[in-house]
Amino acid sequence: MSYIVIDQQRCKGCEFCVAACPKQIITISTELNSSSYYPAMVSNNDKCTGCALCAIVCPEVAIEVYKEEDRSKK
Repeated sequence: MSYIVIDQQRCKGCEFCVAACPKQIITISTELNSSSYYPAMVSNNDKCTGCALCAIVCPEVAIEVYKEEDRSKK
C-alpha cells in the first residue's frame, strides 16, 4: 500500500501534481490555506500506486510519498 501526504500550508496550488498523477487522485481544495492559496488534496489515497510523480513535479516540495512493503511477499 502506498499513500501521499500533502503539506497544505506549503502548497501554492500550482496544479502540477494534479496533471502528473496517473490515477487522478489529487484535486484542488475549495478552502484556502494560511497563505491564501487553494492547496492540493488527495481524494482517494487507496488508489495511490506510489509512483511519486506528484512529489517529483512539486516545486514547493510539499508532497511526501510513502510505500509500505507487502509482507506476504517476503
